[in-house]
This record gives sequence, C-alpha cells and structure tokens, in this order.
Amino acid sequence: MKNKIIKKLLMLSGAVAAGVGIAGVVSYCVVERLVEIALDSEGPEVIEQSKSIISGVKIDREIRNRIISSGEELGNICNKTVEIVAHDGEILVGHLWECENPERVLIAMHGWRSSWTTDFGCISEFWHKNNCNVVYVEQRGQNNSGGKYIGFGMMERYDCADWIRFVNTRNGGTLPIYLVGLSMGATTVLMASGLSLPDNVRGIIADSGYTSLYAIWKHIAEKNLRMAYCLFGRMADGACRKKINMGTKDYSTLEALSNNDRPVLFIHGSDDHFVPVSMTYENYKACKAPKRLFVVPGAEHGMSYILEQDKYETAVKDFWISYDKK
Repeated sequence: MKNKIIKKLLMLSGAVAAGVGIAGVVSYCVVERLVEIALDSEGPEVIEQSKSIISGVKIDREIRNRIISSGEELGNICNKTVEIVAHDGEILVGHLWECENPERVLIAMHGWRSSWTTDFGCISEFWHKNNCNVVYVEQRGQNNSGGKYIGFGMMERYDCADWIRFVNTRNGGTLPIYLVGLSMGATTVLMASGLSLPDNVRGIIADSGYTSLYAIWKHIAEKNLRMAYCLFGRMADGACRKKINMGTKDYSTLEALSNNDRPVLFIHGSDDHFVPVSMTYENYKACKAPKRLFVVPGAEHGMSYILEQDKYETAVKDFWISYDKK
C-alpha cells in the first residue's frame, strides 16, 4: 500500500517511480513533487489520500468521529472571525472564542495541512470552561490564511509575534498570554520562543512538536515512506530554499529553546509515528527556561488529550496556576 501511494505521488511529477522507495533512485522531479506536497499552499489533490501514509498515523473510527463532531461544534460556536496583516503583508485569519470573565488568552496554532477545528475541537470546551479567551489561528498557507507556502514553523514563528500584538492591542496587555500548538503548531510556538516576546507572554504549551524541518523530513522519508533521505536530502534542501528562502537546517526549536526564557509545558504521546517522542525529549533537554514534561504512554500523534483527558487537563491547569501571575 505504501509503495502504491508513493508511486502515485511520484507519477504526478512525470517521473519513473518504479522501485524508488526500494532502490533509493530519486530524481530531481521526484524531490520537487515531494517538496510541493510539503510546502505548497495549493498542493496536489493526492495529498488528502496520502496523509495517513506520510504521517504513519491510523486513527480509530470512533475517535475520528469524535474529532469531526467536536470540530464541527467548535466551528459553529466560534463565529467571530478576525484578520491581521502579517509582518510580510500576508493576510492571516483567526477565530475568537471569548468567555465572560477571562483569566488568560491562548493563541492556538494548528498543525500541517490540518485546521483549527480539527486540532482543537476536542479540547476547546475545557479551555472555555477554564476562563480562557482563545484565538484559533489559521496558519499561513493553509485554509483561509494568505501565503503561498507552509513554512513548518520557520516562517510561522513571526506570525505568532503578530498575533501577540493583535491580542495586546485588543486587551491592552492586561491578560497573561500562552502560546499553544499541536504538531507543526507546537514547533511554531517553540520556534517563536526564540523571539523577543512581551512580558505578558507567560508560557508555551507544545504538544507533539518536532525539532526542525530537516529532522522531520528525514524521519518521515526513512520511517514512513521508506526512502533513503541521504540520497536526496541536499536536493530537498535546495528546493525548500528556492520556495521559502530558508533551508531545512536554517532554524530549529533547539536553537530557539536555548535562548528561551518562558516556561514550557512539553506534551507528547509515546507511540507517535509522525513526530517521534524522542524529538520532544530533545526539545525538553534544550530548553533553558522552567519546563515540565507530560508523556502519555500509548498515545499516537496528537492523541494525548483524547487518551488521558483528566491527566492532560491537570497538567495544563497546574501550569496556568504556576505562571498566570508572574
């Protein structure tokens, strides 16, 4: 099945795909296609049917239905849409769900080729009941936000700073802010930790974040697609640089966290096949600020909240209690 999907991805580029995953004979056309799937806002139609192969994640039907229904409910409740102009002129879209007596603001960043409703539908009610105003961000290059490319956190970290300015302009900087992310969103907020942030940004909650674009591409290629990344990594880096003016090794969460001074709650599932839990251990080790680690045994990618909801909520509430008041 994996080879069939890989061949379909590659044949879209007009390349001869036979044996690519096995022999490691990778042409420039093939690399261009794979980078397009990863980065281009308007990627090929084959993306949707190949996401499970790329991610290595298989979601139980009951859980999938819960994610879908929770996402639909969030989309119906959260009907206040806002737009900001990013640092580079792109129009970015967000969705506000505000509560009556807010104690903090969360800026929530979703993952790669996902959405705010999919990634945060299940946890949104918990946030609302615990007096959080939430800005659900549509990441650049995805859904309704502008941008020609997805930056895997390297570009999006600056968007975090733009959203922080939006929140502080709206609220006068009176409420504590937490940057929250899932998957690529987690890497986005971790990379943002390397920026100069306002004092009222009290902490970061990163669920299932990877360390760098290079590291996650290498992992996916070798573990999920069974392709030898060493044979085409340099070509992939060049194609990436051509699109987003940054190479796959130009920035990492490890670099950001070595300069970070904001508390971080790291969360990950032990059985993650998309972003290995080892990357969160690397991030945790690199973090020089106060830090906490919550690993859920048996949880797949982004499934920690669903598998251990009570423990997850306790970890998050304890984090807020510790850092709401500086």
